Amino acid sequence: MGKYIVKKSKDHHFFFSLKASNGQIIFSSQSYSSKAACMGGIASVQKNCTEDDHYERKESSNGKPFFVLKAANHQVIGKSELYESVRSMENGIESVKKNGTSELVEEE
Repeated sequence: MGKYIVKKSKDHHFFFSLKASNGQIIFSSQSYSSKAACMGGIASVQKNCTEDDHYERKESSNGKPFFVLKAANHQVIGKSELYESVRSMENGIESVKKNGTSELVEEE
């Protein structure tokens, strides 16, 4: 099972990453002004990650696929890394679906 890693940036904002069981970061959040808001973002991923229609598949300016996960209100919760292929991106979505329901949260 995956886990969430919460970090505080130099400008005192909070963000989280979702790591798969192999330790690879598979999803990263936006920046939050408070730890409570960041924890709310994690709860939103846990709630929305299993719904395929909450994923928006995109292409970067250099042609690499990536995805964003949106909450029920259509706000972006976070995004993936850039992938080399659409197939790799789809595997990344499946990994977030599998690991995103994790309740393990660590702070760094």
